[in-house]
Amino acid sequence: MLKDQFLKNGSSSPLYLNKVCFAWPDGSKALDDCSFCIPSPGLWMLVGKNGSGKSTLFRILNGMLKVDSGEILCTLKPFLMFQNPDQQLLLPTCSSDLMLSLPLDLTEQERRSCIEDALQKVGMGSMANRPIHTLSGGQKQRLALAGALVSGANLLLLDEPTALLDPTSQHAVLQIVKNLCSADNPITALWITHRLEELEYCDGAAIMESGRLGQWLSGQDLLNGLNSLAVR
Repeated sequence: MLKDQFLKNGSSSPLYLNKVCFAWPDGSKALDDCSFCIPSPGLWMLVGKNGSGKSTLFRILNGMLKVDSGEILCTLKPFLMFQNPDQQLLLPTCSSDLMLSLPLDLTEQERRSCIEDALQKVGMGSMANRPIHTLSGGQKQRLALAGALVSGANLLLLDEPTALLDPTSQHAVLQIVKNLCSADNPITALWITHRLEELEYCDGAAIMESGRLGQWLSGQDLLNGLNSLAVR
């Protein structure tokens, strides 16, 4: 049924997984018959306890791990973002770091234009020559987002990207991703969160448990369900 939905929707349905399994060398299962379909571009959030398989799922979607069995259909180019942007910012200035993610066949003018456009989209339009070590944590995370944009990625895999940010920076990153997911040429974002207040921004949310993803709900419905469990 999920595959039929994916094939019917075509490019509007970006990602489909069917009975995907992955186990670590010691035999412990990280994903166990994991099946789901993202119905459309948008901001989709995953919640779940540590060890439920969320980060492993992202590393599989990004090509860092190979599944043991199952089927994955994806029409998009993924880009994985970590909690700590310092793990993926390598060069001294904003523009020089973004150069690393650009396609190799661009002219010099196209490179500059692409970098300027990406920085504008993340609210850093005047910071091309800014040394990275002078940026705040929120600015570094927005620069990492710009790196995804210049690479041509349209599937963002965001592994608790606001975990180290203050509330102001948290809101800024959330709003930028939300805007990118609702633009004229929208991207798709899968966002792992433990901050349940972030669910109000999403187009859908699901719980991951024991290596499987539950059904998509609205952020508010998922939050209400979690709150009801907490008071029992």
